[in-house]
Amino acid sequence: MSELSVNHLLGIKYLNEKDIQLIFETADHFKEVINRPIKKVPSLRDITIANLFFENSTRTKLSFELAEKRLSADVINFSASQSSVKKGETLIDTVNNILSMKVDMVVMRHPNPGAGVFLSQHVDASIINAGDGAHEHPTQALLDSYSIRERLGDVKGKNVVIVGDILHSRVALSNIYALQLQGANVMVCGPKTLLPKYIKDLGVKVETNLRKALNWCDVANMLRVQNERMDISYFPSTREYTQQYGVNKALLNSLDKDITIMHPGPINRGVEITSDVADSDQAIILDQVQNGVAIRMAVIYLLASKIKH
Repeated sequence: MSELSVNHLLGIKYLNEKDIQLIFETADHFKEVINRPIKKVPSLRDITIANLFFENSTRTKLSFELAEKRLSADVINFSASQSSVKKGETLIDTVNNILSMKVDMVVMRHPNPGAGVFLSQHVDASIINAGDGAHEHPTQALLDSYSIRERLGDVKGKNVVIVGDILHSRVALSNIYALQLQGANVMVCGPKTLLPKYIKDLGVKVETNLRKALNWCDVANMLRVQNERMDISYFPSTREYTQQYGVNKALLNSLDKDITIMHPGPINRGVEITSDVADSDQAIILDQVQNGVAIRMAVIYLLASKIKH
């Protein structure tokens, strides 16, 4: 069996196309497992995984935890809000304390970009980045690409637009890297104030008109407006944002083709997409959630197979 070219999953930019295909093939296998009456496999019975979440998360944390338990790993959950971090303990101290409990793998979400890379250089465990600030969120991008592959047969050659708050989004950056690695054409669309200055350097198309973007694309990935990361106002009002960049059923029906709608969640219903879009046949949002568990099982399994016991 082939193996990943990396010992950690720190970001999509460290992977190659073969890595992504291997993760997808492994996820195909685990997706079958998830749909069986008995959903567990004994693959990682001797592996201990610590989930370190220094930032709030519901879906990602639950998804990782479910993936770990489906693989029969031992799981330790750590939430920074209830820990010694509040008392001033450093990241390294926190992790070393956890590693002294003989942990093999750490899944970490952290508000600082590069926290996972920093950690991988200082501790002897396999690190999975579950989101570092506004930098990367690699498993989200993998499950997004996997969901496109499942719906459209292939990612290569497809036109994918990422709509909304690109500036604060780790999902956008990871998706751009992942889609380009697989040969998709990528566009970003949103208000100029929410598009980073370096965006053109990434080789993506840029569009500020939503209708033009939707007419161009096969898939629209609708991002949440991240109010919690905004220290200033980037657009006049939520209402105005929705008028210009929100997708509703009338807009979709007025296009001359059917496009696939995605959303990394949590959805602000009525802001970036309306309920009738979120719950329609064109949306694959619930498929993304289900695929998230299979993709995370694949990543954990493939990285664990490189750990020498």
